[in-house]
Amino acid sequence: AEQRLAALLPAALEGRDLELTGVVASLPQGDATGTRFTFAVEQARADGAAVRVPPRVSLAWYAQGDGALAPARELRAGQRWRFSVRLRQPHGSLNPHGFDLELWLFERGIGASGYVRDPAPAPPVLLDPAAAYPVERLRQRLRDAISARVPDANAAGLLAALVVGDQGAIARADWDLFRTTGIAHLVSISGLHVTMFAWLAAAVLGRAWRLSPRLMLWWPTPQAARWGGLALATGYAVLAGWGVPAQRTVWMIASVVALRSLGLRWPQPLVLLAAGAVVTAIDPWALLQPGFWLSFVAVGLLIGAEPAVPRGAPPRNAPARLQALAWSGLRTQAVATVGLAPLTLLFFQQVSLVGFVANLVAIPWVTLLLTPLALAGALWPALWSVAAALGQGLTAFLALLAEWPFAVWTAAAPPPWAAAAGVLGGALLVLPLPRALRALGLPLLLPILLPAPAWPAPGRFELTVVDVGQGTAVLVRTQRHLLVYDAGPRYSPEADAGERALLPLLRARGERRIDLLMLSHQDGDHVGGAVSLLARVPVAALSTSLPAMHPLRAAALPHRPCASGQRWDWDGVRFEVLHPGADLLAAPAAKPNALSCVLRVEDGRGVSALLSGDIEAGQESELVVRQRAALASTMLLVPHHGSRTSSTPAFVDAVRPRIALVSGVLRPGRMPPHLDVLERYHRRR
Repeated sequence: AEQRLAALLPAALEGRDLELTGVVASLPQGDATGTRFTFAVEQARADGAAVRVPPRVSLAWYAQGDGALAPARELRAGQRWRFSVRLRQPHGSLNPHGFDLELWLFERGIGASGYVRDPAPAPPVLLDPAAAYPVERLRQRLRDAISARVPDANAAGLLAALVVGDQGAIARADWDLFRTTGIAHLVSISGLHVTMFAWLAAAVLGRAWRLSPRLMLWWPTPQAARWGGLALATGYAVLAGWGVPAQRTVWMIASVVALRSLGLRWPQPLVLLAAGAVVTAIDPWALLQPGFWLSFVAVGLLIGAEPAVPRGAPPRNAPARLQALAWSGLRTQAVATVGLAPLTLLFFQQVSLVGFVANLVAIPWVTLLLTPLALAGALWPALWSVAAALGQGLTAFLALLAEWPFAVWTAAAPPPWAAAAGVLGGALLVLPLPRALRALGLPLLLPILLPAPAWPAPGRFELTVVDVGQGTAVLVRTQRHLLVYDAGPRYSPEADAGERALLPLLRARGERRIDLLMLSHQDGDHVGGAVSLLARVPVAALSTSLPAMHPLRAAALPHRPCASGQRWDWDGVRFEVLHPGADLLAAPAAKPNALSCVLRVEDGRGVSALLSGDIEAGQESELVVRQRAALASTMLLVPHHGSRTSSTPAFVDAVRPRIALVSGVLRPGRMPPHLDVLERYHRRR
């Protein structure tokens, strides 16, 4: 950890123009806004002098003009470039139960992120079209060949994910479908793929090895099959991008193969523990990842659920063997589904209720048909068309399952005692124990399946300001109602704050619906995540200052303009809109910031909060004149993210907040709030 932290970008280099020379070290991921890639730095200079930067950085090269990079500048893995860039230390949002970007970058040894300066004083220069990373270049050729061969973009993305591990090629809608039906682990290069590949490779190699007496005398067939399967599975994991889950699986298989080769017949739980020790020693951050625990617990449950004494003699005829195999597959899937459900709820606050049926079809479909055909397409590209048809058929089947009522069960994040009880209950249900003990599993599951959210008492409210970067998103929760004030920004065509920050937080809190979605004004950093919220969460009503033709007004929801004078009471908590006035809402040339909805919330004990949107000095003066008595609040969401055009002395004096909270993002050289504004709040303590 000390070594990786020491390799982070020095703070003194943040936001400065740097000249980097290095190699594109990963498959570039592109969309309409540009391309993102990992860059292996060979040289770095600032103002002509050599400087130290992290050996690996994450860069974005944003599109210019027509929305696409020029063909002469098309990025490809393995190219050596000289770029003018600006970097910053790894920084991600910090929300409960949200994605931890900093940990993700830390695991991969990426010590900074930034963007290519284009246009810049020193334009980007391609120095070598094939300088290094031959495996990455091969992966890119395969991905490009799949895209050229398969016209359907969704099918091509699925094949690219299975062949070269390019999960970014899968469309966002398809990812939602795979998560809903519980098969997301099948379409990313996970432990299951690598394990199945190792098993199939070992079986084929062992059968071929037995055809040669000389080879069998030189090296026993079981040994050759094990080590050959491991070698081929390692090659597959490398071709698929050598992702962290695939690495863990390779180390696990290598541990088992090594123990067997040494003639050590350890009990299966001890073998699993040894594999876990090896994985943890090589990849210490694995302990922080849900995938580690899901993988090892799944194997542990399957080991523990096996009867101590096999029942009956093994079947001799083919139909009986087929029936036994089918029964074994059903039993294995049932054990994995029931046993892992508590962990899935603990990590993701949802579990697919159609996952059992989906996996019964998808596991053999993907591992025995789709993946082998997709891999074989690298040798005979015509097979990619067949694999694409199989992928489209699977997607159609999953879409039917996803339409079932209650396809997904969601529950709030449980407290630690409920999580422990749920995990124990899932284990009791699948282990070969006396029925009385197994029956205890059901009541132990209830606290994690049906947790009781801790809502505020009557007359109280809870306010949560979400970390969405440069934007605003606030949850106001009373005992029986939820108001969401703004929905944060849109980060890219494929991602927004609604999907990345608000939805996971709402799910983890056990929020089933939004009683009122108030969008203060039409700026993108306040409404960018609203589409995701409206698509995924029931919303009872909408209150905005948006113009009548705004796309969000087209939602089939009760809508009322937020106008000064509106008041209501929820569970003993008072809500009042202080701005804008009806006359300002009707003004055709009013600036969006001037129309920001200003909402005041006060509980029964006088604790209050003022949510101010992006109002500026003019609107603050108007509020001080017309609504001075109503402005005083315990907490103020600082207007306009701390811009110097807001937070005038008269307004701050009228509000008299004990807490002033800024919703913004750290930007070297221009960090909000403005220093003058910050000093103004500090003087008022």
